[in-house]
Amino acid sequence: MKYTYYGQSCFLLEADGVKFLFDPFITPNPLAKHIDIKTIEADYILVSHGHGDHVADLVVLAEQTKAKVIGMVEVMAWAEKQGVTNIHEMNFGKHKFDFGTLRMVWATHSSSNPDGSYGGNPAGYVLETAGKAIYFAGDTSLNADMSLLADLYKLDYAILPIGGNYTMDVDDALVATKLINCDKVIGVHYNTFPVIEIDPEEAVAKFNRENKQLYLPAIGETIEL
Repeated sequence: MKYTYYGQSCFLLEADGVKFLFDPFITPNPLAKHIDIKTIEADYILVSHGHGDHVADLVVLAEQTKAKVIGMVEVMAWAEKQGVTNIHEMNFGKHKFDFGTLRMVWATHSSSNPDGSYGGNPAGYVLETAGKAIYFAGDTSLNADMSLLADLYKLDYAILPIGGNYTMDVDDALVATKLINCDKVIGVHYNTFPVIEIDPEEAVAKFNRENKQLYLPAIGETIEL
């Protein structure tokens, strides 16, 4: 399985030839100005919630890639109004797809669509595919519901927000690893704006001291999972 980071909470997972793009926000992000979105391919686009820093490039990339777009009912209703037709709407629960199983899980945050309409509840996902279970928390604070994931899954990796202010920070993410029983974390949602800036070296060191691994790939970098 390969993971490519595109900045903020946008990344691509590739497993057994299937490409999953999450929370497409690239062109408005000055840190990702070297990324040419015309080169991005996807079979599925997964959306955690309706905020602009998670859906800014959704419509363009949905049209470009012809990917099936998956997200909360209200966000998908907004996407349909923008002309996106290949969608699969979800709410909290799980569904079997050709690639495996996807569960939409609780996130403690807020959600509204770019036009100001109601975005439903924010969410995260657990993706089971290619023999791995990957948890993407979406935008969330630390919450006790995360502990359910340790009962349901043996997670291989957790993709967690670490920038603070709007979401968990590094210290909260460390607590979350204990709740979900996963020691391998990929950090997202940090350094895009001043209010969520972190010291990457200090963050990695905090995880190391707890005998856990924090991966912080550069924007555009691909790592093997």
